[in-house]
Amino acid sequence: MRTHFKAMETYGADSRASQASVANQVDLIQMLFDGLLESLTAAKGHLKHGAIQEKCKSLARASRIVVGLQGALDFEKGGDLARNLNELYSYVTKRILYANAKNDMVALEEVHGLMNEIRQAWLDVPALLPAQSVPLVH
Repeated sequence: MRTHFKAMETYGADSRASQASVANQVDLIQMLFDGLLESLTAAKGHLKHGAIQEKCKSLARASRIVVGLQGALDFEKGGDLARNLNELYSYVTKRILYANAKNDMVALEEVHGLMNEIRQAWLDVPALLPAQSVPLVH
């Protein structure tokens, strides 16, 4: 995923293109969080209904998404925030593994709550970006 971000950064030749690139990155991150939360919700449902194999598939998908989010962190530009998110993603990955091994609903709910908070923060990012003088979509 970092390669995708680097490619998008390289593509942005002027400030509007760069702003569009950041907006696209934000959209991508938001989609990843949506998929993560969807997988965690599905896993909770599967666990409640005793569908252990489906729970495992949902948690495997959730884990892959968290690893992808973690791999996308830019420690140079992100500084302390990137390091803190890295630690959070490591913790979340461990909790997902624990929840899967122990069929622990409390751990799943904890992870869902943590990731939902981060997702909500990402919803605010577009409002923090500079206003576009030219529409990005025709």
